[in-house]
Amino acid sequence: MSYSLKMESFNTLLQSTEAERYESRPFPVGGHKWSLIVYPNGNKQDNGTGFISLYVAIDNSTLIAKHLEVIADLRFYVFKKNERKYFTIQDTHEWRYNIFKTMWGFSQVLPLATFKDPSNGYLYDGDQCEFGVDVTINSPFQSSELFSVSRNFDNPKFTWKIQGFSKLLGDKYFSDTFSVGGRNWNIQVNPSGRRKGAGKALSMYLILNANEKLKPYEKIYVRAKLRVVDQPIFPFLGGTNIEKQLDHWFTDPGEGWGYDEFISRDDLTSFWTSYLLNDVLIVEAEMEAISSTKYFP
Repeated sequence: MSYSLKMESFNTLLQSTEAERYESRPFPVGGHKWSLIVYPNGNKQDNGTGFISLYVAIDNSTLIAKHLEVIADLRFYVFKKNERKYFTIQDTHEWRYNIFKTMWGFSQVLPLATFKDPSNGYLYDGDQCEFGVDVTINSPFQSSELFSVSRNFDNPKFTWKIQGFSKLLGDKYFSDTFSVGGRNWNIQVNPSGRRKGAGKALSMYLILNANEKLKPYEKIYVRAKLRVVDQPIFPFLGGTNIEKQLDHWFTDPGEGWGYDEFISRDDLTSFWTSYLLNDVLIVEAEMEAISSTKYFP
């Protein structure tokens, strides 16, 4: 704790008509000086009659000099010797110290009758007792970040028509760059597959454009769908798109995430399917959620 106050002959203060309160010497916390204040018979001006009242006061000289407001958390302790424990009391909100309000605390910490009853252990070895307080200064964050996820984009879907698909002999091809969620993206296809899909499947990936700039440790969460579009000869019959979900954290420009085996070559080129029409393959990326992170400073 920040400060401990042990008191002997506490009953003498209880019986005094002049000693309304006891104030400790100042103790330092967070560049300020504080004092623990005990009202043995309660602070009558704060509805504390019949209770032990505990407060912490700040030396207001630094507040006046710097026109400060100091925000602090206070936790008060009362030692209970028979259990070797502390009774503690703390509010759920912070305390704001300024030149107009230099003392905060609790007017009704413990009923005086409860405190004086020897069986409760607050007064021990005759009439000794101990109070304490933790003062924690809440200063503004030196740095912070704000993470958010955007959805419901104006133009979430990008469509890429790949002409002359059967004549593509290269290992991989990239779509034009498209922008969604404040970032630039590409679709990558490997017509003959790669890794697990090599020679037997079309591979397809979503790429964070290589020219994107990420701050150190920044990562982008993306939820999206990749799709091979069915092109039935008779549109009224409907089609069966091949669609797969993406859920990934992108950490490097140029990084891709997707599927080595998006659709088998047999299914893609089968007479009974219509994914290739007039040697045109249509693929899509539909962005559902993209995160962004702001850093301060």
